[in-house]
Amino acid sequence: MIKLESKDQLFWLCQCCGWAAYALLTELLIKIPGPEPWNIHLGHLVLDTSCGFLITLLLRRLYATARRHQARLSIALHLGYLMTASLLWTQFKWFTLQGFYGSWWQPMTWFDFGTWTSASLTMLATWTAGYYGIKIYLDNVEQRHKAAEAMHLAKESQLKMLRYQLNPHFMFNSINAICTLILKQHNSQAVGMLEKLCDLLRYSLYTDPLAKITVQEEVAILQTYVDIEQCRFQSHLNVQIHSDTACEQLLIPSLLLQPLVENALKHGMSQQSSMEISVTFGCVGEHLQIDIRDNGSGFGDPGSEVGGIGMKNCQERLQLIYPEHSEFHCGNQPEGGAWIRIRLPREQAYQQKATARTVRESL
Repeated sequence: MIKLESKDQLFWLCQCCGWAAYALLTELLIKIPGPEPWNIHLGHLVLDTSCGFLITLLLRRLYATARRHQARLSIALHLGYLMTASLLWTQFKWFTLQGFYGSWWQPMTWFDFGTWTSASLTMLATWTAGYYGIKIYLDNVEQRHKAAEAMHLAKESQLKMLRYQLNPHFMFNSINAICTLILKQHNSQAVGMLEKLCDLLRYSLYTDPLAKITVQEEVAILQTYVDIEQCRFQSHLNVQIHSDTACEQLLIPSLLLQPLVENALKHGMSQQSSMEISVTFGCVGEHLQIDIRDNGSGFGDPGSEVGGIGMKNCQERLQLIYPEHSEFHCGNQPEGGAWIRIRLPREQAYQQKATARTVRESL
């Protein structure tokens, strides 16, 4: 965004360059071809340009005052200021020129008055048009920047909200499982489960929710979550996580899959059956493909709402991070259980670092 200080600097740059160009063109097109001696037209040119410079500074202040009024009155004031400034500049140029010739009170003919006033009005009108043209352009750029910044902040807030919607049931169940292990005097298992729970919470709370991590890191944190659930369900749970070597350094939103695996356990597992879940990372063309399959009870009737809050949050995060560049599909397997397939654009970890470095260097 262009700040106030930058606008002032831009104004002074345009003001000085514009009047320098006016002086140069006046000298080349009017003064040199005219009959005036050098000792007269150079001095008069300096006074002429200086007066125009100062008058436009005054107009800038008067225009700022006029803009505070209603539209009709503001337009009338602008025209009045412009005409008055043109007359004053014309009179100044005429009398200073006569002063150089030694005659201070030589009256103007109507032809001279019309010609000189028209030239002054044209110049000041051009300055006014340029002033407002640049001002309107800068104001529009600033408004667009503010709107884009507001959208960016809203997007960041929404992403953070979605990332921090941890399922409280998982916390309660994990703590209850630790308490049960302690009561049964399985202290080593309780300590191990508590350590893994702390690792998961620490990662969730201290990792930037807007950052992307590698598939290798996502697999590690997902495995930590699975180990916690494994302590609860023991032999009733079997989770297999596999990633192709070519996919390990691809980027993925952090903690994207944990809610989906948790959703499969919550909605697909019964007390009497065992649960098998497979998570596979693979590269398909220009996409990273993630498949999650289980042998649970599936998603229910076709007309019912599919999945839970974990799936909804996952889809919303993907829409925000990869607008119209990601895929999320789900359904039931013919042999029983549910499946989810996610496709993301392939993005290498070094590409993200290079982009961040380029952004830092441009600031």
